[in-house]
Amino acid sequence: MESEPPFQETYKILLRNLMEEESAERVHHDHENSKNHSISDIEYELPVIDLSCLSLGDLCQEKCKREIADAASKWGFFQVVNHGISGEITARMRQQQVMLFRQPFHKKANIGKSLKLSSTDFCYRWGTPTATSLKQLSWSEAFRIPLSHISGLKEFNTNLSSTVEDFVEVASKLAQRIAEILAENLGLQSTFFVENCLPSSCYLRMNRYPPCPISSSKVLGLTPHTDSDFLTILNQYQVGGLLLVKDGEWVRVKPNPQALIINIGDLFQAWSNGVYKSIEHKVVTNQEVERFSIAYFFCPSYDAVIKSCMPPSIYRKFSFKEYRDQVQEDVKSTGSKIGLLRFLI
Repeated sequence: MESEPPFQETYKILLRNLMEEESAERVHHDHENSKNHSISDIEYELPVIDLSCLSLGDLCQEKCKREIADAASKWGFFQVVNHGISGEITARMRQQQVMLFRQPFHKKANIGKSLKLSSTDFCYRWGTPTATSLKQLSWSEAFRIPLSHISGLKEFNTNLSSTVEDFVEVASKLAQRIAEILAENLGLQSTFFVENCLPSSCYLRMNRYPPCPISSSKVLGLTPHTDSDFLTILNQYQVGGLLLVKDGEWVRVKPNPQALIINIGDLFQAWSNGVYKSIEHKVVTNQEVERFSIAYFFCPSYDAVIKSCMPPSIYRKFSFKEYRDQVQEDVKSTGSKIGLLRFLI
């Protein structure tokens, strides 16, 4: 299809090496790989929290807030229902997202240029340009859209622009509310998030994971990572594929079409002095079905200073720009993100 990124052509050497390895494995059965694959097939339902309780009596509100804080500290991931983002908006988002990714590949790759937006304003990404091995390759494509530049999409597609605006308006309020609850649980009435996590610093990422002809145990849709923001709001629709680390094992997250997934990012782990956990996660490929998701990233401005909110601090203070620069440097030099380990005291 003319819309598909040229994965097989671009990564043909890595894929050829894989075929040779698989041929050898058929002769010498690899027990450890079989064991790891079975662990990945374990499916969990994340904690589900009904946010409608926040508008009820005091006891119900406090119970809901405790559930959010407990999930953030024990899982790092949880699901929310009655979250305020209507099914009508999410249905429109999926429709517009599918139409966007169905554009011819050459057009997708040049949308930013045609709109005269820089790569930091709006970008289309696919695969992993720096991959030197299959474990570094992400079999996916994505559009990154800073919230401050949504209006720039009107020139390309007014329906897409208006739909994204409707989605992020509610998602932004949801992210602020959850951040406030998590701060309140630590005994803080903090204005940090209102002052620093503005639309100009947050962004949206629309993802597509094309069918992959290779086993998901060999090629991933998205490589293992933690998010570098405060928190992420994810809609993974009905097709599963998200895995996270729980008790030292990779487990599958069971899709819940009525729920949004919330996950804690590195900045909240540092800000909370390790109370809330930023958990490693990844996405596996599917050999037959494509998968879409949309993620809202709740970020501060680049010059915002992140420091632990209670002593004694586990992490030294740092700016968000310093953190992002360090992550990019590590990925470039080592092939993977090192993250908060770089900022331990």
